[in-house]
Amino acid sequence: MYAVVDEALFLAEKVGFSAEARAARVLKTIDSLWGRHTSDDLLFIWLVLLNEYVTPVPEVANTTKGTDLPSLLCMIKNCGQKIVDCVGDTRCKAGLDCLEGCAFNDQAGLDCLEGCALNDQVCQYRCIVSYETPKFEQFALCILQLHNCRGLDAQMPTMPNPAPMASWRGQPLTHEAAESLFIGWKQQGPQMPAGDTATKPWSWLVAAGKNPAYDFFPCQHQLYSYGKGKGQMWYEPVFKAITLDGQQVWRRRRYRVRRGKEPGTFYYSVLDNGVTSNEYWRIMDCSEDLEFCLFYYSGAAAAAGLSYSGAVLATQDGTWPQQYTDRIHEALHRAGIEPWELSTVDNSACAGAPL
Repeated sequence: MYAVVDEALFLAEKVGFSAEARAARVLKTIDSLWGRHTSDDLLFIWLVLLNEYVTPVPEVANTTKGTDLPSLLCMIKNCGQKIVDCVGDTRCKAGLDCLEGCAFNDQAGLDCLEGCALNDQVCQYRCIVSYETPKFEQFALCILQLHNCRGLDAQMPTMPNPAPMASWRGQPLTHEAAESLFIGWKQQGPQMPAGDTATKPWSWLVAAGKNPAYDFFPCQHQLYSYGKGKGQMWYEPVFKAITLDGQQVWRRRRYRVRRGKEPGTFYYSVLDNGVTSNEYWRIMDCSEDLEFCLFYYSGAAAAAGLSYSGAVLATQDGTWPQQYTDRIHEALHRAGIEPWELSTVDNSACAGAPL
């Protein structure tokens, strides 16, 4: 029986635009999403069904938009040389192929991107960190960011929209206090526990995270520093990426951070491999002794058609503070997150981080 069903699906996909073909693609997509075993992908299954059978859903439509003839002409007209440069470079082409769906091979960036299924941001970002190169960055910058040839405009998720912590150490939270919490253990300041003068080379080390695409990397060192202007900061995550060929490499990003309207909220922006991402962060809770901080964020890489959200539990040494488990769970619930949705970060081999 299963062989008959498989054969029917195969033939339906080959028909192209028939109702059977659409149903086959939907079934294949749902099977792929279900197999990832994450809460975000479970939600996306319902969005796929709504988009296909009830009403258009932008979050789903964006995953397949931009593969038509006008998009291709835009790429050739505005970014022809960048395409030639990337395709002619072994690593850059391997990254593209990876994103597009080809199986991993020893060529190395375009090959990787081709192998990612619908809405698989884990696969997409792993391709990017595996093959990132200046030519790949220029390729993405031209096609996506400068000319938006795919016509994408993803927006940050608006729900849930949890409020940040309102007070800390018995006082109403101020912008200055919230910024000092980001600085964390990196330098002396009013955030340090009374009598504690020891600092770390980092602000925080991530112990657990929610988003499998961005929060699960090993050895996520968070480095915060003050900017020149009032209410401005810099955020530099330094993390270890496991490439598709099994190598461990250090990666670093640099975000501009500015205050939100409400104390404990912040706006982030970063140019990551040619694409700008904008994010909105909230400090959900921090212990008075600085043993942990829980951060929640939502964001979008508009020109890449990607919207996302996540949460990270940060501590001074990257281990879960057991004495605060109930408090952390309560903060997670305020952000609409169940504790089982977090995964522990591997901090077992963090020596030699380029901080």
